[in-house]
Amino acid sequence: MSLLRNFVVTLARSRLTALRQSSLRGRKQNLLMGFVACRLISTHHVTKNMELITTDSKPPTLDKLNDKPRDKPLLVFLSWLMAQPKHVKKYTQLYLEQGFDVVHVSSTPWQMMWPVKGTRPVAYDLLSFLEQNSMNYQQVMIHGFSVGGYMWGELLTYVHQDRKRYDPVMERIVGQVWDSAVDVSEMCIGIPRAVFKNNAVMQKFLEKYLEYHLKTFYNQATQYYIRSSQMFHTNLVQAPALFLVSNTDTVGTVESNMRVRDSWESMGTPTYVKIFDKSPHVGHFRKYPKEYTHELYTFLNMLKMIKNEDKLRARM
Repeated sequence: MSLLRNFVVTLARSRLTALRQSSLRGRKQNLLMGFVACRLISTHHVTKNMELITTDSKPPTLDKLNDKPRDKPLLVFLSWLMAQPKHVKKYTQLYLEQGFDVVHVSSTPWQMMWPVKGTRPVAYDLLSFLEQNSMNYQQVMIHGFSVGGYMWGELLTYVHQDRKRYDPVMERIVGQVWDSAVDVSEMCIGIPRAVFKNNAVMQKFLEKYLEYHLKTFYNQATQYYIRSSQMFHTNLVQAPALFLVSNTDTVGTVESNMRVRDSWESMGTPTYVKIFDKSPHVGHFRKYPKEYTHELYTFLNMLKMIKNEDKLRARM
């Protein structure tokens, strides 16, 4: 009995040791895989308001370009005000999985209110990046949210000033997606809700101030909002466009987005529209993730921009 008991104890200890070693190896493998995953995607700051998200260790920059062409499309991601990195990541991942590099462009409420030293330089930096990287990125997608439409309109004002120089940049754009795009007439509603998400009193206060701001600072601000809106409606990009809107969005309304859609269609731009039932402003993906992904990937597939069929099937 004593020998049997010793054998059982020894066997149990050996098994426990093996399990511990296996568990340790598993944890090491998980840590290694996590490390590798982190290394696969890196973020490089191009300017204060612009960062490049890529799987390459030596990406192009604003002033130092790569020598050889890259077999990668570029997504221009124009985010909404006060967008949190974890939320931005959920969208950019959809494109990174399909082989895109992503240039993420952001702006602050202050930059929106004072465009001469705020959003206009940001828009010009983006245009310069696209122009200087003509060899690196020969296919470009636009995905803009909320006030990202205003930022794009600012960029188009620079394009309009020198069509001969910048038309080749616009011709590289193969598709555009507009999620909850906001017109100048809705900025007084949209900015307060972005800054004071859960404070109705402060939202109303800032809304009143912005109305005053528009009336008082025409030369410093309002004229640029109007011009950007005009350029956004005119649209110098003829690539197909997908509009993602919601019946319950009071900031980027269905009505204002459909006015843009109608204007673009009249100029020959193919347009597609998805109207969600009850999602909030820039909240369609969060409310309807499967439906949103289906619309986006169907659009990308139509543009022949899908490279990873397995990822597509997994998300669809």
